[in-house]
Amino acid sequence: MKFAHCVFFTLNDKSDVQCESLIAAGLKYLKPHDGIVSYSMGRREPEMQRPVNDQEFDVCLAIVFADRAAHDAYQVSDPHNEFIAEQKENWKQVRVFDSNVA
Repeated sequence: MKFAHCVFFTLNDKSDVQCESLIAAGLKYLKPHDGIVSYSMGRREPEMQRPVNDQEFDVCLAIVFADRAAHDAYQVSDPHNEFIAEQKENWKQVRVFDSNVA
């Protein structure tokens, strides 16, 4: 079964420069990991203002892994830890949603 890892970042500095820095770091450190089936990272769409739309984040990371083992290896990988070390100072809040997916 595939495994989805979705992370919603709320930033201290919400500027274009900082949002793009986070996205670029994701491409550099996270996207190349083995076992990724699908990788996406981008900014919240401000025009989506329906009552069900969460407005409390700035950047979303959505990765689908081939399986849970690939996710678990990613979590302890050096590139993942480098991404965190480089970017975490600008994180006000990080919410993670993990699930098995078909």
